[in-house]
Amino acid sequence: MDQLDRDRRALDAAFAQATKSLSEGGIPIGAALMDPAGTIIALGHNLRVQSADPTAHAETVCIRSAGRRRDWHTLTMATTLSPCAMCSGTAILHKIPRLIIGEHTTFLGREDWLRAEGIELKLMNDPRCIKLMQDFIAKHPDLWNEDIGIPA
Repeated sequence: MDQLDRDRRALDAAFAQATKSLSEGGIPIGAALMDPAGTIIALGHNLRVQSADPTAHAETVCIRSAGRRRDWHTLTMATTLSPCAMCSGTAILHKIPRLIIGEHTTFLGREDWLRAEGIELKLMNDPRCIKLMQDFIAKHPDLWNEDIGIPA
């Protein structure tokens, strides 16, 4: 399996998490952590609505799911949406060297900060990820604005 196949597999796992969140009434964003061999070692989806925890974004939930580790610097994170400042900071703090981003059409997070920290970004422009977020934002603009910190 080559790197592109591993990247797609990780994004597929993140997308499955995003649809899981949507089915639970949450924000449809998912994340997956992958080791260098392509094994998915942790998953997470946005649980902010479900748990009433404003920090429970998909990437932070995925990091929590991974538990205590010393190999963050070898991992790749896949996320269905460009990561916000909090989630970008989490990746930077843990020195995750590579992020696969499903899309940044509906929301452009802190990719500038990630790049400035030397993190490799692979933008997939995945049509599934774009449609999922476009549909969600159209149906739930107030909930989406709440998630990204836009005042009512």
